[in-house]
Amino acid sequence: MPIYNEEECIQEVVQSWLATLSGLEISFKIIALNDGSKDATLKKLGLFSGDKRVDVINKQNSGHGPTILKGYALACPSAQWVFQCDSDNEMSPDYFQHLWRQRNGYDACMGVRTGRHSTFSRRIITLTSQIMTKLFFGDAVTDVNVPYRLIKSEILSQIIAKIPEDTFAPNVIISGALSKMRSSILQHPVPFQKRKTGNVSIISYKLWLSAAKSFIQTLNAVRKF
Repeated sequence: MPIYNEEECIQEVVQSWLATLSGLEISFKIIALNDGSKDATLKKLGLFSGDKRVDVINKQNSGHGPTILKGYALACPSAQWVFQCDSDNEMSPDYFQHLWRQRNGYDACMGVRTGRHSTFSRRIITLTSQIMTKLFFGDAVTDVNVPYRLIKSEILSQIIAKIPEDTFAPNVIISGALSKMRSSILQHPVPFQKRKTGNVSIISYKLWLSAAKSFIQTLNAVRKF
């Protein structure tokens, strides 16, 4: 779980995931990566310091993508399955059970966001990512950048070993790699709800610059898979 400036909701988000995962009787650990938050996020995460089910990693700010990759790298050696979600509460843990209970026979189980109303810029960038991934990798994954994905660690570790640590949108490349590897993928709809706290970290022209960076990095990744 990559986290940046989520002081208003992070305690509720972590508690909701603890309740959901415990209710499914899963042997798990939440890796909460604080990506150099400038607010009281780290203090809020400190409330879980006595809970062995939560590892809080405090790191210098490197961005959402590199933080995701760090989390994957930490999780893969010690788990059979790795699940990544964001910390903004836009996708509820209530739907995780559908992925977990159907995981057998699949290499990856992916959420597909429904009811999402994005800005025009984000819709264009999302569409471009989908088209690019389909052209270069295949179309096995519908929502290529969804932050709600459960992947076998043995497969995920092979993929992330080929992705540079500074990659802006590694989940797009991972989706493409799964498609190109002809992995068996379950896709399940997960309702999207607009964040009630905090602010979107990438806005206006920075969004387009980031999209351009992601495009170049994805092109460079094609030859590795």
